[in-house]
Amino acid sequence: MGAGRTGRNAAAAAEQGWEQFFRYGPYGLLGLATVVSAMSADLIMSRTGMYVAGVLVPVALMLQLWWSWIRRRPAGRSWSPWVYFVSRTVLAFVLSWSSPFFSMFALLGYFDAARLLPKRAARVGMLATAVTMAGSQCGSGFPPDTLTNWTAFGILLALHSTLVLVFAQIGTREAEHARTQLDTIAELESANARLEQALTENAGLHAQLLVQAREAGVADERSRLAAEIHDTIAQGLTGIITQLQVVASTADSDPALARVHLDRAAALARHSLGEARRSVSNLVPVALAHDALPEALGKTVASWAERTGVRAEFTVTGTVEPLHDEVGVTLLRIAEEALANVGRHSGAARVGVTLSFMGDEVTLDVRDDGCGFDPVALPPYRGSDGFGLGGMNARAERMAGAVVVESEPGNGAAVSARVPLVPHH
Repeated sequence: MGAGRTGRNAAAAAEQGWEQFFRYGPYGLLGLATVVSAMSADLIMSRTGMYVAGVLVPVALMLQLWWSWIRRRPAGRSWSPWVYFVSRTVLAFVLSWSSPFFSMFALLGYFDAARLLPKRAARVGMLATAVTMAGSQCGSGFPPDTLTNWTAFGILLALHSTLVLVFAQIGTREAEHARTQLDTIAELESANARLEQALTENAGLHAQLLVQAREAGVADERSRLAAEIHDTIAQGLTGIITQLQVVASTADSDPALARVHLDRAAALARHSLGEARRSVSNLVPVALAHDALPEALGKTVASWAERTGVRAEFTVTGTVEPLHDEVGVTLLRIAEEALANVGRHSGAARVGVTLSFMGDEVTLDVRDDGCGFDPVALPPYRGSDGFGLGGMNARAERMAGAVVVESEPGNGAAVSARVPLVPHH
């Protein structure tokens, strides 16, 4: 944008300078030619030439004043520049005939022919100016009085005509170059304007993306907390209720057994409270705080089996590798949810949990021999009214994994979670 403004300012300054020359230059050149001619009148001017100059100089001055008045009008007539240029050229020719110093006034034709006349007429006007200039420089004025003067006139006319053609071509090229520069500057300014508009739009999009990212982060954090609360508080409360129900039914008949289940309920309450606090702080579960995933899963399965009375076995296959915390938390929460579903719905007698390390993947399989169900008939997971199988799949998808459920009524169920093996560094 700065280069465009600089170019336009330079072009405007040059145009203003030429405008001042065309406004005041003719008066100055006419006055200078008149003064020099008057000072040298006794040497080079005849008496007739003096009378001619005395008449035509005021006429030339009146012509310049008329042209200055025409130029100030909002819309001049189309023939005005023709009249002015032709009249001035004729006056300059006659004045140069009377005194060669008036060629200084004729010199204006080289400068403003292109401004006042069409392209072809401008060259004719400059050639007419060349005739006046050559005649004033041939040594004897108009007309040349000797063969030598005629020869000098011809040579000078050829020289001036050549210069006219050369300078006309140069002027044409410079005008095209200036026009090209102005077009380039205009294109640059347009491109800069589009760039500024694009930057403004990008800034707006960036702000919008920040807002969306913030909202997405808030939604993701809410989803995470909801899932953690379901996996900790909700399941813990379910286990506590179950234990308290056993206490209520055995308190009179078997106080010792009721005491055992009461202690289990208290332990579950303490465990759930600790898990809830860790979930709010986004810390790893208690089971993974000091143990790797295989050990934590083994203890979780054993605790669940003791609490529910269902026979459960835990197996590890493949080469055990330390896993990233997020991978461990994901698989542990999926295992807890799968076991909770088995305890609530399947009525199974046996459960098998297998953790398999398979190269670049790690899988978790939970199988039971319960009543089974039809996976197709399950309602879709909506993330707000439940965290069952859909919640497990959502957890796996956050780790670029997936959960597959295989079951049919009367033949048990198998839940298989597969996630990338991301090592712990």
